[in-house]
Parts: sequence; structure tokens; C-alpha cells
Amino acid sequence: MSSRSVTREQLVIDAARERQATVTRAEIDKLELAVEWVELHPGDQVDTTVEWGMRDLEIAGDGAPTIDEGAVAEFALAIGVSTDSGRLYLGDAVELKYRLPRIWAKVTSGVVPVWKARKVAQATRSLPVEGAAFVDRALYFVLRKCSFAEIDRQVDRARAEFDPEAAEERRRKAAEQRRFDVHLRDMTHDGLVPVTGMLDLADAVALNERIAAKAATLDPALPLDVRRAAAAGMLGATDPDTEANREVVIYAHVRPGQAMVDVDNTRSVITPEHLQEWCRQAGTTVTLKPVIDLNEELVTEDYRPTERQKEQTRLRWPTCPFPHCDRPSWRQGPNADNDHITEWPAGPTTTSNLAPPCRGHHRLKTFTAWTYRRIPGLGWEWTSPLGHRHIG
Repeated sequence: MSSRSVTREQLVIDAARERQATVTRAEIDKLELAVEWVELHPGDQVDTTVEWGMRDLEIAGDGAPTIDEGAVAEFALAIGVSTDSGRLYLGDAVELKYRLPRIWAKVTSGVVPVWKARKVAQATRSLPVEGAAFVDRALYFVLRKCSFAEIDRQVDRARAEFDPEAAEERRRKAAEQRRFDVHLRDMTHDGLVPVTGMLDLADAVALNERIAAKAATLDPALPLDVRRAAAAGMLGATDPDTEANREVVIYAHVRPGQAMVDVDNTRSVITPEHLQEWCRQAGTTVTLKPVIDLNEELVTEDYRPTERQKEQTRLRWPTCPFPHCDRPSWRQGPNADNDHITEWPAGPTTTSNLAPPCRGHHRLKTFTAWTYRRIPGLGWEWTSPLGHRHIG
């Protein structure tokens, strides 16, 4: 190998090290700025007498500072994340500085990466002060190399030793981790929807047996996995022993000259044949609703939007208009927030003056200096209390 190639290799490695050091320093600086932002917006300044107003948020464990709820969104957008992710980041930062000082020192000196320290902070948040201190002492020297399993072991030890009642309560409440998720927004172009969940053992066994029994009654020419999937779908019937009373609610649109069908409430596109198959399944109830023209300007003299306006708003704007917020407006149901972009009565209850923010961002707009407007062809422009503009 020539000296010239060695020199070039060394230059590349040196440059890579320099860039990595820059990234590390930037991550540390951002974490420190998060702590400073929380300290600048203490939650104890919140007026709790205002009904439905901003709240004093406990974003970390006992002994750590709280924050004014209205201050979270500004910092979140500054670092390019959603409000929920910003709240989590701010909480991790103050948890580290105020309850895990040894680990905080390792992080700010560049020994422990920010992402790994945040993992610990999220695990210790529910511990009492003494428990967090125990974990801090146990992990600060080895955290750079230790596994996630070791982090979990030390947190469990701290909980058992310093808060045995909470440990028992945690065991009893383990069932709250149960969930069953149907990922409609992840539907494939072929109309398949992934399903995930976490069930109690007894429930899982019973469900498996029920699906297996039902699958055994279906067309044996079909693969077993296909029959099991169909059997799971049939559990949606009102009478679990029949296929009757199955109701599927969808918003489907077909436009002239368009070969596919848009399904609004699943954000998917399917073939007309696939839609027909859904409607033809035994026992399925098909409900036809009048077509809502999304461009029609619906008007009412009342403060509250009509049911037709509510549905039109949900169909026009499938998600919350706040930047990085993807909470589906149609999942919020018929009582979802329908906000007057320009406050009523100065702003009328009309199609062009309604938007479907989620409850958190609706409150943010109502009780703080955040404002927003719609820019045709671009989206929603939100202006923060500091005057920064963000496109949602």
C-alpha cells in the first residue's frame, strides 16, 4: 500500500472522528438546553383555576422540576419532533440532571451516549427518589457497556427494595400492558392489515382455541393461515357463534376515470373488487350514506358545527393539523374537537373556518399565544408565542 493511500485513509478516518465528536457534542448541548428550557418555564406558574386550561406537567420523577404544559410544543418543534416526543425528551433531560446526577455527569462529559442515558431515565421515572439514586450509583460506572437487560434488573431491584408496595402494585397491574392493535394505517396495497397484541395467557389460549375451532369449519382448500385470519375476522360478529351482525364502516370514494377506490378512514387505496368482497361477506351490514362534497361551504349560525360539518371536517383533514402530530381526526369520534380557526363569533361556523386539532393542541391554541391559519396548497401555518412559524 502506498504512502499516498495511507495518508488519504487517515484523512478520512480523522474527518469521521471529528464529525462524530461534533454530533456527540451537539446531542449533549441539546440535552442541556432541554433542562434550561424546563427551568425557564416552571409548572408552578400555571393558573390551575382556569377550567380546561394549561396544566402543570410532571414530566419526570419525584423531586424533578415540572413544566408549564404550554411550553412543551415550542421546544418540541425547535428540535423537530412531535409534542408528545418533545415532552418525553424534556422529561428525560430533567430526570437525568435532578435524579441521576452521576449518570448526568457521564453524559455531559461524553462518556455515556445520550440515547442510552435516556433509556435509564425512562425506566427510573416511576421510582421514588431513593430508588433512582440506587440505580444511579449502580449503573453510572458501567452504563457505557452494560446491556438493556442489566438496566432493567437494577431498576427492578430498586423498586423491590425502596418501594415494595409499588412493586406489588406493578405486578398486579401488569395486565394493563395488555393490548390489541389493528394497524389500519399500515394497510398494504393489497388490502392486508397487520394485527399485534399482548394478551393474558388464559385469554391467549382461549382465543387461539376459538380461532382454531372456527378455522376448522372453513373451506379446507384454503391454507390454514388464511382460514385462521378469516376466523379472527369473524369474531367481530355480535353473536360469537354466528357470522351475523357484522358491520364494517368505511368511507369509500370512486371518481370518474379512476380505477381504484379511496378508503378515507384507513388511508388506503383498494380495487373495486376488493370493496365488493368486503360487502358480500356473510352477515355484513352495508350502510350507505349521502356523499359529502368536501369542497362545499357548509354554514350554520350556531356556535356548534352540525353533524354534517363535523363529518366533512374529519374527511377533509384526516389528522390533527399541528406539525408532527398524526392523531387521526376520524378516530376521535363524533364528539371530536372542531375548532374555529378564527375564534367565534368573529369567525363563523363554516367549512373554511373549521379544523380538527386533537384535544391537546386545541387547548394549546385556546389558552396560549399559539395561532394558526390554513395556506391553500401548502398546509397549516402555526405561529408560536416566540413568533416562530411552522408548517403542519
